[in-house]
Amino acid sequence: MSNAIQNQEEVPAKKSKVTRGGLQKLAGIFRFVTPYRGYFVLGMAFLVLSTGTTLLFPSLLGELVGGAVNQEMPVDQVPANKAIKEFIENISQEYFRGETPSESPEQIGSGRINAVAGLLVILLLLQAFFSFFRIYLFAQVSERAMADIRLNVYQKIITLPMAFFEKRRVGELISRISSDVTQLQDVLSITLAEFFRQIFTLIFGIFFLFLISTQLTLFMLATFPVLIIAAVVFGRYIRKLSRKAQDELAEANVIVDETFQSIQAVKAFANEMLEVFRYRTALGKVVSNALKAATYRGGFVSFIFIALFGSIILVIWFGAHMVNDGVILISDLFSFILFTAFIGGSVAGMGSIYGQIQKTIGASERLLEILDEPAELVLPEIKAKSSVPEFAENCESLNGGISFEQVRFSYPTRLDVEVLKGIDMEIEAGQKVALVGQSGAGKSTIVQLLLRFYQPDSGKLLVNGKPAKTYPLSPYRNHIAIVPQEVILFGGSIRENIAYGKPDASDAEIKHAAAQAHAWEFIQTFPEGMETLVGERGVKLSGGQRQRIAIARAILKDPEILMLDEATSSLDAESEHLVQAALNTLMEGRTTIIIAHRLSTIRQVDQIFVLEDGQIIEQGTHQELVNREGAYNHLLRLQLEAG
Repeated sequence: MSNAIQNQEEVPAKKSKVTRGGLQKLAGIFRFVTPYRGYFVLGMAFLVLSTGTTLLFPSLLGELVGGAVNQEMPVDQVPANKAIKEFIENISQEYFRGETPSESPEQIGSGRINAVAGLLVILLLLQAFFSFFRIYLFAQVSERAMADIRLNVYQKIITLPMAFFEKRRVGELISRISSDVTQLQDVLSITLAEFFRQIFTLIFGIFFLFLISTQLTLFMLATFPVLIIAAVVFGRYIRKLSRKAQDELAEANVIVDETFQSIQAVKAFANEMLEVFRYRTALGKVVSNALKAATYRGGFVSFIFIALFGSIILVIWFGAHMVNDGVILISDLFSFILFTAFIGGSVAGMGSIYGQIQKTIGASERLLEILDEPAELVLPEIKAKSSVPEFAENCESLNGGISFEQVRFSYPTRLDVEVLKGIDMEIEAGQKVALVGQSGAGKSTIVQLLLRFYQPDSGKLLVNGKPAKTYPLSPYRNHIAIVPQEVILFGGSIRENIAYGKPDASDAEIKHAAAQAHAWEFIQTFPEGMETLVGERGVKLSGGQRQRIAIARAILKDPEILMLDEATSSLDAESEHLVQAALNTLMEGRTTIIIAHRLSTIRQVDQIFVLEDGQIIEQGTHQELVNREGAYNHLLRLQLEAG
């Protein structure tokens, strides 16, 4: 596991083996089937057996008709299915009629009919047996492989840098894991098996057709080049439109996700109709693209249907003349017609399957794009029986100084706007410092760089005298805790939310952290206590209660570097006093960075840095800055006048 941890810094993107070819793109996803190749091979074996038993039906049904008609075989003609005829003859003699030459033609025909019917019943039972295991084994492959794909996509997304999330919306990413993977699941569980089934039916069916009549078979195959060309042309448009439909569906999901997450704002501004209109417009685009793709698929299938079954009519017409001329038996013609119908159905089915595969390629492209994104870290493998997985080993202590040396930075999505413009800042180990300034001055950006959500464009960020980027990422962040201004809790229990700071914490540790954050006072008033569900994003708790849960989480983590982003902003005066006392205790012996708008909360810090337009324009203690006629003094006077 240590190797994985040491190498989790800035993992380079692997070159995708997927080329621009359609099926080759889909093959990039099929690597997830490899661990279950045993199930897949067995499923293919039962698929072959199932297809084989199916292809025996035309020959046996032809013999059934031949037994009823009892047509004489032309002189010097060898029957196409000689082995089957001889086998049926032996069965009928042994079980369904005697072997005396005095038997009438009617008795002979009846025995043959009974023998064929008995074989057909046996084939039906075998077909049911083979089909069951074929479906079951392919389901094993598809369900397990899809779970692996979902896990890999989710793991990849969660390990991608913040820059990735700035470019993507949450609803789009959810759509990738849900609808796109469902597309692949349909292919692996149903479409893929049917595709191979149709291929086998086509190959072996044509082989049997050649045995029956080469002339008729060549006549039927003359239409195949037209079908192949049509498949290529239609498939190109189907794939393009299907991919566009998936993108439009992702956009529609984004609207739903954003609306539900901001439901209070929607209702407060009475914009329910506006959101419904937005969603209806997005769904209209989805339907429009899906119908356009369906038009191409329907046209392709209709073309194949007309071409194939038109050729079957011609084959029957030509074959009827051959029977009339005594060239082939009527039983062979009947078998040929059934084989032709099977093959026609296979090719027609392949048209629909080909369209579905083309549609799936669009989904696989999006998933492969995500899987090929460069991650910021590599997670070690989680042990199967681990209840609380250990994600990272500890790195060396971070209880040292923090240094920013001429740090410049622009967000990846706004490269033309420089947020930090040559920041120089020294923070000693165990020191409490505050960052103050107007909104947009760069305070939160400094915290994000320290958390290594981003890398500086230039300059150095040093921790303990070493570049921050040289530390393994997960262990590095394990030494840091942040209490944000806008606290978003998970939808589980209070216990789960506090324990998020230390997943293996004991009940006593969790309760102690809650007490230190003065959260235990309101927790014990709930009937379910620690097991109280906080609701989506903590909606069942007040702003102050959510803030204290976040503080308890940070206390439980016991970090070496603590970052507070207006951590008491949502508390009333009494709660703020209690929590501030707890925070003062928590900050002892820790390097603490406080982002503050209310300057009254930072009077006791060791150093204050005043930022303006991405630069530090003042620094010093509260008393030193108050005695100057500068930006800090000006901000303090404004707050005193307002308050």
